[in-house]
Amino acid sequence: MTTLPAWVARINPLRRSTFLERVFRPTMETAPVILTQRRLYILPTRHGLIFALMLLVMLLGAINYTNSMGFVLTFLLASLAVVSILHTYRNLARLTVSVGKSTPVFVGQEARFQLCLNNTGNMPRYAIGLSAIKDAADFTDVAPHHVACLEFALPARRRGLLHAASFTLFSTFPLGLFRTWAHLNLDMNCLVYPRPAAETLPLPVAQAQAGQGLKHGAGHEDFSGLRAYHSGDSLRHVAWKAVARGQGMLTKQFSGAAQQELWLDWDLLAGMETEARLSRLTRWVLDADAAAQRYGLRLPGRVLPPATGAEHRRQCLEALALFGP
Repeated sequence: MTTLPAWVARINPLRRSTFLERVFRPTMETAPVILTQRRLYILPTRHGLIFALMLLVMLLGAINYTNSMGFVLTFLLASLAVVSILHTYRNLARLTVSVGKSTPVFVGQEARFQLCLNNTGNMPRYAIGLSAIKDAADFTDVAPHHVACLEFALPARRRGLLHAASFTLFSTFPLGLFRTWAHLNLDMNCLVYPRPAAETLPLPVAQAQAGQGLKHGAGHEDFSGLRAYHSGDSLRHVAWKAVARGQGMLTKQFSGAAQQELWLDWDLLAGMETEARLSRLTRWVLDADAAAQRYGLRLPGRVLPPATGAEHRRQCLEALALFGP
């Protein structure tokens, strides 16, 4: 069993647990968070320790030689260091930390998390750093009554909700002799979609759905216009005359009483493992969306009816990302 240091053991047990949790194991919090004096810590940096050693040598030299100018210079530099403590601390104090929007990514990519710093005071804040990964930091300045944002990235290794690790906001402004910091663990998540299958397999066969009032479907009765060519469109529907006139690749659209609806069904991939099925369905969703086909998604316990567009694509990918326990 690990024993606590002597100086920690002397702290009252209730205060000790609160202190240790706040410093080493901060609980998850909901933004926004205001950096008050209870959240900020300050210690000398390596340069600050070297500076203190230099002042000690100067003081010993001034005492040894009874040099009044040596005393003046030593105490002047020492007073600058003491004053810098207040400026370093003030650079983070009373900042409001909020969470920005995280864009969903696929497995294997980097999930980016955004933090916004709101300076409600009348003094500018300089060189504020954000550290979430070892040896990696991002810096920004925050003007009075303005908001500035910082970002950090984490590798997305699994599908689902990726929780951001705890991070540290810090500053060594203005002289670099002292470092003030706040360790935070905010409720930040990024949605990670399944990795799309690398191999290209044909989409399932679309089924014609009878109905009335359908416009610009995938029927084959009446010509209704042209649209930009998408990968996967039938070459029989390409407007070759438009291509010959230099108008680019265009696809003919037809309207009719029947519309092709594509179902991406979980049961079509029977025999595959769960993650392999999700990977294949993700690839089909992307391919169907790129081909501007009307498609639906069937999963155990959830059915998304056929539709098109970016919102439908997002809903399908989200259902695949959050599938299962």
